[in-house]
Amino acid sequence: MNKPKRIATITASFLTAGLLAGAVQAADLHVLNWKGYGTDETWAVEAFEKASGHNVIHDYFNSEQEMLTKLRTNPGTYDVVMINAAFTGQALSEGLIQPVDVSKIPNVADVALEMAESPMLNADGKTYGVPWVWGLTAIAVNENAFSQLPTSIQVMWDEKHKGKVVLRDDALEAVQFGAIATGQNINDIKDLGAVRAKLASLMPQVRAFWGSENEWNQMVASGQLDVGTYWSGSASRAKTNFKLPVAFVIPEEGVVGWLDGLSIPTGAKNVEGAAAFINYMIDPGFYVEWDTKVGAPVSANSKAVAALPETAFNRTVLGDPKVAARIQFQAPVSDADREKYLALWQELKVEVK
Repeated sequence: MNKPKRIATITASFLTAGLLAGAVQAADLHVLNWKGYGTDETWAVEAFEKASGHNVIHDYFNSEQEMLTKLRTNPGTYDVVMINAAFTGQALSEGLIQPVDVSKIPNVADVALEMAESPMLNADGKTYGVPWVWGLTAIAVNENAFSQLPTSIQVMWDEKHKGKVVLRDDALEAVQFGAIATGQNINDIKDLGAVRAKLASLMPQVRAFWGSENEWNQMVASGQLDVGTYWSGSASRAKTNFKLPVAFVIPEEGVVGWLDGLSIPTGAKNVEGAAAFINYMIDPGFYVEWDTKVGAPVSANSKAVAALPETAFNRTVLGDPKVAARIQFQAPVSDADREKYLALWQELKVEVK
């Protein structure tokens, strides 16, 4: 079995390889991301700061739209931003991010080719997002509420779990979940009426709409949640880091797949530090430590995934071809469709008392 390597050892080799040797004079490095999503792990930040001399400062968002708003209203504030690849094109079209010099990011050489060359992250021969991690949006359950784990998305509609079902308060995610539940392609929804009807029939089951991992985890810990939509990496963290009775389920009907990239905002003041930080974030040493100690999505770095223990979920389950066949990866969504989804979602939420 492959055993995870300690971060201190990896950091040492990381430095001796000259990864940070080209960095400019140490400076503040401002990172914009979800709270608790890898980049702000205390042990990782301390290791990077010690190795590079840069002082990492985090700011957070709770939705992709909030992330875009922060980039728009705070030009020049951030050096690294985490962006779901489906939103990278929008950030680029608004001039919010700049090209990334991947020659300054050696670990890119080990990123899976289909991700490194994704048209969502590249344009006109330039890279605007470095693939970081990918994962799934499906359902997760409170193991204490099930004698046997469900295999179908329809468990959300089971009367036995009425009042203990949760959904993330996000219009796009809800509509794509409804598309899967009605047997449709999330990127080519032909019958939005069917999606609306399916979601409307779920509303009497719903206890709450969650907005953060902390909310979801607290509901499990207090026994208020049986089943709900969740992210694979978050479910892994809930079980690994917080020791909660959480199991991630990949329904037979399919799941939503997403790819997260790391970009450099336009006007960033510490571009060299940003490149070093991105390289560190996709390094196998950081990733193995993150996944085994805390719980993480799947690294875009093939060597990082291969370095995980052979029994790791991100190798054994998400590496299964049968699972891969059920994944529908998110593509960019037009403004017109996004507005329709938002209107539909706002109407549906009114039905939950």
